[in-house]
Amino acid sequence: MKPHTISNDAQLNSDGRLIHLLGLEGLPKNQIEKILSVADDLLDQKFKLQKSKILRDMSVANLFFEPSTRTRNTFEIAAKRTSAKTINVDLANSATKKNETLMDTMQTLKAMQIDMFVIRHQQNGLPHRVAENIEGVSILNAGDGINAHPTQALLDMLTIRQHKKSFDSLSVAIVGDIRHSRVARSGIQAMKTLGTTDIRLIAPETLHYKEETPELERFASLEQGIEGADVIMSLRLQKERMIAADIPDEQTYFDGFGLTSENLKLAKPDAIVMHPGPVNRGIELSSEVADGSQSVILQQVTNGIAVRMAVMEILAGAF
Repeated sequence: MKPHTISNDAQLNSDGRLIHLLGLEGLPKNQIEKILSVADDLLDQKFKLQKSKILRDMSVANLFFEPSTRTRNTFEIAAKRTSAKTINVDLANSATKKNETLMDTMQTLKAMQIDMFVIRHQQNGLPHRVAENIEGVSILNAGDGINAHPTQALLDMLTIRQHKKSFDSLSVAIVGDIRHSRVARSGIQAMKTLGTTDIRLIAPETLHYKEETPELERFASLEQGIEGADVIMSLRLQKERMIAADIPDEQTYFDGFGLTSENLKLAKPDAIVMHPGPVNRGIELSSEVADGSQSVILQQVTNGIAVRMAVMEILAGAF
């Protein structure tokens, strides 16, 4: 299934209230801004996270069918900081290994009085299918195939908003494995909704989207693409989703598309550098850039907790 054929209609009820978070394509601007504002309020002036008791009578189950460190752990921390009970389902030893269908597993967990499912899966559209077939429980998409990663895009938007005055005047350069990146896909959707028009895609030809993207400017040169940029989003090489021919070798990739302290000078002096993690140092970024003054990578991690807390609180009906 092509990512753009997957509908997010199920995430809003008839009153326009958010009941699932499946993707950002088609999500109204006011909904995105509400999530960002609630998340912002959960951080104090020193970016320390607040706690709440909004989910104190609720249970959240994390179901990660793909490896994850940041997303899984920040979802768990977010649930605990909103006072929810959390369950990390041991999928390696679950009944799915005994040929139980995924939907039967979900129905069983719902019968255990689970209120929210956080789902990461390698199949495009899997969280959407669960949302369409199981009532009375909220679904949060923690990344499905190459389709969407809505909370990553939202935490990225929150990070940008903390450093830049408005989205409509931004020049944003996205660098790396664009073709296989659900982070890029969701980020582009969010930025377009928030008013950003100068979005630049920088990658080797084999890592650009196969389909035409006339509204997005493409570059095969890192230097040309990042010139004058306000924001640079470096992406992880999704080796698990590509074939060997997609990049010649890691050193050649770094020489052509790795962000260094030298080529970073082509961007605006106050440009910020972002990365969804995990960072492959010496391939996507140099250590000088990853640890430098323009890097906001660790701030993204903290913002991920705030955004995921905000989404859970909104789905719980608190806002």
